[in-house]
Amino acid sequence: MKQDSYARRHQGRVGWSQQPCVTPSVSGGGHRVSSGRMFLWTGSKGAQGSGGERRTIYQKVREYDVLDKRKTVTALKAGEDRAILLGLSMILFSVMMYFVLGITMVRSYSDSVWTEETSCTVLNSTIMSEINCTYSCGSECWKSSKYPCLQVFVSLNTSGKVVRLSHNEEAQDTNPKCFYVPKCRKDYNAMHTVIMNISERLKTQQQVLCYTDPGEQQDSALLTRIYGRVAVFHSLFWPTCTLIGGTIIIAMVKLTQYLSIMCEQVGRIKR
Repeated sequence: MKQDSYARRHQGRVGWSQQPCVTPSVSGGGHRVSSGRMFLWTGSKGAQGSGGERRTIYQKVREYDVLDKRKTVTALKAGEDRAILLGLSMILFSVMMYFVLGITMVRSYSDSVWTEETSCTVLNSTIMSEINCTYSCGSECWKSSKYPCLQVFVSLNTSGKVVRLSHNEEAQDTNPKCFYVPKCRKDYNAMHTVIMNISERLKTQQQVLCYTDPGEQQDSALLTRIYGRVAVFHSLFWPTCTLIGGTIIIAMVKLTQYLSIMCEQVGRIKR
């Protein structure tokens, strides 16, 4: 009997000691007291919930940052493509201008033999004859007219040689006997007045600068040159500026791209 009562008391103690681990107990004041395991479990669930909310907010912010970065990269790429296209267009335009000027002005300048500049003395300036010419009066309509032929002879101060003087290369090619070839017009008196004014001006200016052939292949001299060094320089100046500008634009775009790649690599290394 004593052993049975001791065993029942021992069983009751054991059951009482294990009960708080499974279910909560009630105190004398009627308040429910939670077990330690329930308190720890509840606290871990709250921490996990707050951490999940933080990760959600961080993911949203990161998504917005990624979208903004993609938009910025797309805008920069479009601007860079346009800048490169502009630079290539400028280079292509300058190359075309070089080609056109090379077969026109530069070629005429290189083929010209009147390259030596010297001082000339005007000896004679007279109207010798009248030259027939034609002018346009409309669509498929041509009429004839005349202009006075002014002949001018000069003496080269360096050699004393007497040569015929022409206004420029066009006058030399059109009519080498006449100093100036005016545009053919219907009014002969207007052309005659222009030629007389040129003759009087040459008579008042005894010393003029002229261009001669140093090889003495031509027995004539020019008063002015259409395709001179200054004209060739001005004609090639703007295509050269366009070529340099296009090259600088492309080089700056490539340099910007290189620096952005370097900055991104440095940022990855620091992370």
